Formats: sequence, C-alpha cells, structure tokens
Amino acid sequence: MEQSFGKLIRQARKDKGYSQRELAKLLDVDFTYLSKLENDRADYAPKEDVIRSLARNLDIDEEELIVLAGRLPQRYEDFLKQNYKAMPALLRRMRENPDFAQKVFQQVASEGE
Repeated sequence: MEQSFGKLIRQARKDKGYSQRELAKLLDVDFTYLSKLENDRADYAPKEDVIRSLARNLDIDEEELIVLAGRLPQRYEDFLKQNYKAMPALLRRMRENPDFAQKVFQQVASEGE
C-alpha cells in the first residue's frame, strides 16, 4: 500500500502522543491546516520549512517527507537547475527502461547503508 504524506504525519503524530492542536502550535500553523494536511486535502503542498519542522517534531527523515509531500528539497532543485540539459534525457531513460531505473535506485540505496 502506498504511503501518503497525510497518513504518515497523522500516524507519526499519534505515535508521539500529540494532539493536532499541540503539534500545530509547535509548527506555528493553524490546527485546521494540519488537519487538511493529515487528510491529504490541502490545496497545495506545505512550504519546505513547514515540512522540515514536521519532520523534526515527528522524527521523520526531512528530505523523504519533502519528496512525499510532492516537493523537491531546495538543494536538489538547485542541482537539477545546474544540470537542466541532461535531466530530461535521464528521466526519459529511467521511464522507458525500468530495469535501468531499478539499478539506479538500488545503487543509491546500497550507498546509503
């Protein structure tokens, strides 16, 4: 089953024992906005600083949470912009050749261990 941004933060909040109001206060956001995030009903993905604050307060990897929210961490966005000419070809090759994409992902995962 695919994990959604909202489901992940809701479960992490509950695991930490926070109410929505308590966590919203820590994040300096309105609890109704947090509710929309948890229910995957926000009109737009939260800003990177809100996501990073969520991750820190809930002990979730910040960059993974940013990607799950549908955003790209700023430092990666900067890298992609610096290499903008090569990125379409790389992404196209990964989409057209799932085996190549899987090898790339496996290599990255093994380096992270």
